[in-house]
Amino acid sequence: MTDIPQITLNDGHSIPQLGFGVWQIDDETTPGVVSAAVDLGYRLVDGAFIYGNEASMGEGIRQAPSPRDALFVTSKVWNSDQGYDKARAAIDASLKRIGLDYLDLVLIHWPCPSRDLYVDTWRALIDAREAGQVRSIGVSNFNPDHLDRLIAETGVTPAVNQIEINPRFQNETVRAANEARGIVTQAWTPLGSGRSFDTPVIKDIAARTGKSAVQVILRWHVQLGHSVIPRSTSRDHLASNLDVMDFALSDQEMAAIAALETGERCGPDPVEFDAD
Repeated sequence: MTDIPQITLNDGHSIPQLGFGVWQIDDETTPGVVSAAVDLGYRLVDGAFIYGNEASMGEGIRQAPSPRDALFVTSKVWNSDQGYDKARAAIDASLKRIGLDYLDLVLIHWPCPSRDLYVDTWRALIDAREAGQVRSIGVSNFNPDHLDRLIAETGVTPAVNQIEINPRFQNETVRAANEARGIVTQAWTPLGSGRSFDTPVIKDIAARTGKSAVQVILRWHVQLGHSVIPRSTSRDHLASNLDVMDFALSDQEMAAIAALETGERCGPDPVEFDAD
């Protein structure tokens, strides 16, 4: 089994550097994917209310060949549940759907600055942590000004900020802001919908290492030092995604991948996104 490095969070807990997400996996498929991933060696399972499969994710956790306390389970508070009371109720509901006594990490899914509720939502996460429902709390898609407001108004710094990162959208400003504040960066859409698979630099590294384009990009994420959560429904692909700890990219190769930056997002801009 692959030995997955752990990253220490600012609250003293730790998070596996490599995990998997269940976004866009249907209810029927999710339990088998979760169980298979844990069987292969994954310990980080990233879900969310809005994915619509929390219950089936929980079923997969119960079927998995690993005790609950060996797993790191994440969920997220959706935009329509922002505000103190709604967020506390949303965490209660997620725990019930998943069938767990606690979550390892809960994130505010988007800041939705036009609603101006993310500070109250953050206070709900703080209290859920104090109540033992959650071990670590964090955010997703937060920009530096959103982070600073949370910290200034509550005195509590997020443990994690999950943001879009891939070779064509490297989000360097937010990554640097996270590091400066002691926040672990976690990457969603880490493969960038495959848009950089056929670039000469990725193909050259794949040829040198005998790895796939996917493995090269996941290794790039690992060497950047953040946590990464690729998605797959295939056991073979899950195993392949995990097999990135036995090779390294050179400084020159890391720099060449950095040069693939175009500023083109796969997902929405956090300043503007406000969907229910």
